[in-house]
Amino acid sequence: MEQQTLFGGDDTRPLAARLRPQELSEFAGQSHLLGPGKVLRRLIESDRISSMIFWGPPGVGKTTLARIIANHTRASFIDFSAVTSGIKEIKQVMQQAEDNRRFGERTIVFVDEIHRFNKAQQDAFLPFVEKGSIILIGATTENPSFEVNGALLSRCKVFVLQALGTDDLTSLLSRALTDPRGFGGQKIHIAPDMLEAIANFANGDARSALSTLEMVVLNGDEADGTVTVTPETLAQCISKKSLLYDKTGEEHYNLISALHKSMRNSDPDAAVYWLARMLEAGEDPLYIARRVTRFASEDIGLADSRALEVAVAAYQACHFIGMPECSVHLTHAVVYLSLAPKSNALYMAYESAKKDALTQLSEPVPLVIRNAPTRLMKELDYGKGYQYAHDAADKLTNMQCLPDSLAGREYYRPTEQGLEAKYKARLEQIKEWKRQHRAK
Repeated sequence: MEQQTLFGGDDTRPLAARLRPQELSEFAGQSHLLGPGKVLRRLIESDRISSMIFWGPPGVGKTTLARIIANHTRASFIDFSAVTSGIKEIKQVMQQAEDNRRFGERTIVFVDEIHRFNKAQQDAFLPFVEKGSIILIGATTENPSFEVNGALLSRCKVFVLQALGTDDLTSLLSRALTDPRGFGGQKIHIAPDMLEAIANFANGDARSALSTLEMVVLNGDEADGTVTVTPETLAQCISKKSLLYDKTGEEHYNLISALHKSMRNSDPDAAVYWLARMLEAGEDPLYIARRVTRFASEDIGLADSRALEVAVAAYQACHFIGMPECSVHLTHAVVYLSLAPKSNALYMAYESAKKDALTQLSEPVPLVIRNAPTRLMKELDYGKGYQYAHDAADKLTNMQCLPDSLAGREYYRPTEQGLEAKYKARLEQIKEWKRQHRAK
């Protein structure tokens, strides 16, 4: 935690630090918030800033934007890290902010990775936010709905920052080659398609894009005062893409949801893409296999019972050989399930039965289908009147198996998708037989 000057000159700093925007006009991306007439730009320009949370992926300018706001509003700026600071540091900062307020100076407290603060630490900011001692700007890569206390969140406006597009990053890289703070004083030869490749590799992260550009320039071939970046140098520097992924965070659930819904929508191409996104980011293949197994019964069921067999086989294959070899087994399962006929009849049957089980009176099991292993239980009529279906000519009886209050209730309602049409026809035959024999 330290109070800092907003921008300084230090040519030894990394390229991304040297090119940090100092004004809104230099800021890349976020046109939905900072374009002409957009809400955040109006708040900054009219100097009506209040406490806010910036939520977005790494390298989209959360810290930079906070610094620009402090510079524009002439407020004291305190950079505060949730990683290295605790309650003691918070109290010191709040006292400093309170002193500034008495002298008529506003204080912006920028908290990077605010989601790393626990509840008590977040609560420590509340009274100072409420009485206006500080303007709190928090930055987080995690969904603030889950990671920021409700009391603090309700006092902050949340702005969602988006990953930068390829055009934004390519423009930023081009500016780095001409800006005096970047490589403007040097002769750099790099083809436009290479800048686009770096932009794609950066995956929406401006810091990553500039760091990669700096790496390829420093490793370029120098001759006669000109640095030339060759395709070979570029290939070495962008050989492995770092995918944004948090195995316990929102992106984890976003991607598994995308996989599930792509399979449900019978889109094998999308399903395989989301599968690859998860596996290449380091997800446990057994986790994916478990979710695929759930999908086989929830979204396909009796429309194709082979789907469950394929899913379980894929799980076993993943367990046997692990990554990277098991990626093809998961692809096998994902494509099969995507193309299989769909039915959620089993899922709906259980959900309907669960509702009755939780909300209806818990009636005892009908005596007729109770087991009677002891003489006392037989004397109490356990199992009396039980009809053994195998003794019946049609292997069917009219014995009631549901409690009286639920007699006649239907939970499983088969569709006509795939093989489930055969089971639907069989169920209708059974019900018709029971209607006929009940009438007699």
